[in-house]
Amino acid sequence: MDSIWLVLGALALGAFLGAGFLLLLYMAERRGARAAQVIAPTIPDGVEQVLDVLESAGIVIDPSNNVLKASPGALALGLVRGSSLVHPELVELAASVRRSGETIADEFTLARGPYGDSTMRLQVLVARLGTRFVLLLAEDRTESYRLDEVRRDFVANISHELKTPIASVSLLAEALDMAADEPDQVRRFAGRLSTEAARLAHITSEVIELSRLQARDALRPDVLVSIDEVVAEAVDQNRIVATAKHVEIGVRASSKAQVYGDRALLVVAVHNLLSNAIAYSPEASRVGIGVKVDGDTVSIAVTDQGIGIQREDLDRVFERFFRVDQARSRNTGGSGLGLSIVKHTVQNHGGDVRVWSTPDRGSTFTIRLPLAEPPAASVPDAAGEPSASKPTSEPRQARAAHPVR
Repeated sequence: MDSIWLVLGALALGAFLGAGFLLLLYMAERRGARAAQVIAPTIPDGVEQVLDVLESAGIVIDPSNNVLKASPGALALGLVRGSSLVHPELVELAASVRRSGETIADEFTLARGPYGDSTMRLQVLVARLGTRFVLLLAEDRTESYRLDEVRRDFVANISHELKTPIASVSLLAEALDMAADEPDQVRRFAGRLSTEAARLAHITSEVIELSRLQARDALRPDVLVSIDEVVAEAVDQNRIVATAKHVEIGVRASSKAQVYGDRALLVVAVHNLLSNAIAYSPEASRVGIGVKVDGDTVSIAVTDQGIGIQREDLDRVFERFFRVDQARSRNTGGSGLGLSIVKHTVQNHGGDVRVWSTPDRGSTFTIRLPLAEPPAASVPDAAGEPSASKPTSEPRQARAAHPVR
């Protein structure tokens, strides 16, 4: 009889312990669900929609400095990579807002991209968003700070460069007047006058192109551009000139790489490199252009077998109006603005341009650009579906490219 009671007691104790264990599991599950609801980042209603259409940079950061949402402008400016802020200055600013609870506005000079010395000047506003998040808004003010300096330098350069063709036109006009009774002389002077007028018009068109490039609204950074298509269009623009000179253009561009930027400006930049390569190459030679993706970078390299560049001139080839060979540049119609346009275009896209050259053996110009960062995935919404920023891939109406040699 005692053994029966012992068995029954053991069974009762086991049932009690089992029920208690199940109760503990249930409570733990409920607590875990509530904790998950608290921990799971939920961006306040309406913020994601605003960031999707925001032209300037807008970023939402969680307490661990993870980027939960970024506008197309923030991605295009290179402020976000993966789910993190690229610049430590912005991370520290967000930390200051968390500590003080006060909204902070400041200006920063930050690297425009991972390459070269190009910088951007940002007006940044950081504020709390709810109790857990931080909202960062940034506006690119680079051009407004640089405009005065650029204008001063540009006016000085163009005034100097225009003196020669204007003086030539004036002298030729006087010569025509004096040779009015000599038809052969009139034809000869008229031909030279047409050449100088064409040169003057060419310089003017390049000045307009460079001025537009340096204007505040020259670049819409939230448009996705296919690098392979840029290269194909630039090659097509140079086919006729290359064929006339019996120069073969070899193309290797199947990268499927995309960058944020302005398609028309990128086509002009690549066109300029190809045009220079053909102009300074001997007849029956070869010019090559290739596209390569390496990590977060896409490179466009243009190689020729031309006259090359002296070592002491390598650092100056991207200056406005600088010509490696003054006499040859006049014969080929060059103004010395083509490579300056390339440099400004590439810098405005967060990249850099480099040159390698050996005299009498040829040159290689390489453009490097950061690949477009895909939109960061957002926090799942109430239906469990993730939402993401969708930068527009519709390019603006293409603008006419001005050939620059």
